[in-house]
Amino acid sequence: MLFRRKKPPLLGLDISSTAVKLLELSRDGGRYRVECYSVEALPPNSVVEKNIADIEAVGDTIKRACKRAETKARFAAVAVSGSAVITKVIAMPAALSEEEMESQIEVEADQYIPYPLEEVSLDFQVLGPSEDNSEMVDVLLAASRSENVDNRVAALEHAGLTPRVVDVEAYAMENAFTLIADQMPGKSAERTVAIADIGATMTTLNVLQDRQIIYTREQGFGGKQLTEEIQRRYGLSFEEAGLAKRQGGLPDSYYAEVLEPFKEAMAQQVSRSLQFFFSSSSNSSVDHIILAGGTASIPGVDELIEQKLGTSTSIANPFANMALGSKVRAQQLSNDAPSMMISCGLALRGFD
Repeated sequence: MLFRRKKPPLLGLDISSTAVKLLELSRDGGRYRVECYSVEALPPNSVVEKNIADIEAVGDTIKRACKRAETKARFAAVAVSGSAVITKVIAMPAALSEEEMESQIEVEADQYIPYPLEEVSLDFQVLGPSEDNSEMVDVLLAASRSENVDNRVAALEHAGLTPRVVDVEAYAMENAFTLIADQMPGKSAERTVAIADIGATMTTLNVLQDRQIIYTREQGFGGKQLTEEIQRRYGLSFEEAGLAKRQGGLPDSYYAEVLEPFKEAMAQQVSRSLQFFFSSSSNSSVDHIILAGGTASIPGVDELIEQKLGTSTSIANPFANMALGSKVRAQQLSNDAPSMMISCGLALRGFD
């Protein structure tokens, strides 16, 4: 045990529609440390609705992200979006070995998956004993079209990285939630928590009960709409509008005429997403809302949503209790933290 080799670090790589977010963590005792991270913009249309359309462009962006972060790590974890994955919990005999389960699942998988099996990447995980029958176990089956997995693997390999894990975004989010659960008021982690991940083009609502995801839904809404409104109103290019949104320098009218209406639209979007959840479950409320994604960094949006929805709301920061490496700037990481939840959940896979 004394001379056991350390596991090599695993880069968490979140490939969204507009950027690659890279994170490397280490652990000393029970405390994590951010060794390095970077956020690198993707060329337009290289990822469309979370599907990689240009493998080389994404691979080149991952290369730049590695260079900017100054990481030497060569192994990586990526994720596919929830909408690209079919999950099903099935009951199987507890006496089966893992190999026997795998064989049986391959034989029976076509009952659960509406695609030809040769076009699908398939995996499973034993969740634990079945409530209804002590001789059975519940098994989570996850399947995605092979191209979703293969394109991510190809982009990593183009960047000179070795893929170790292909996860599902919702489970990466669930993994990262463990880091912020104890920061919340009244230990809401043990109850029902909604994470609204508002990115550039997509809002994903994940609802967790007792720290496990029970509901996921994606809707087309994000910060790109704010960028386009800035572009239209002030006669800027899309790139200039994005820069002005992040760095400032817009006229005073921007706050009242553009930003406030967008924040109101964000509150409406979160409310609408929650209504879909309430209509599909026995829940009629959530105990706490966490805002994630790049758009969550807009000042004051958590207070507005808390006021409009009457539910305590906070901004995601999975790094609040972590040490920081010498290459990491604390203020910059704090600004980017809400958008790093998925990459954080992926990087944590290196400690499984």
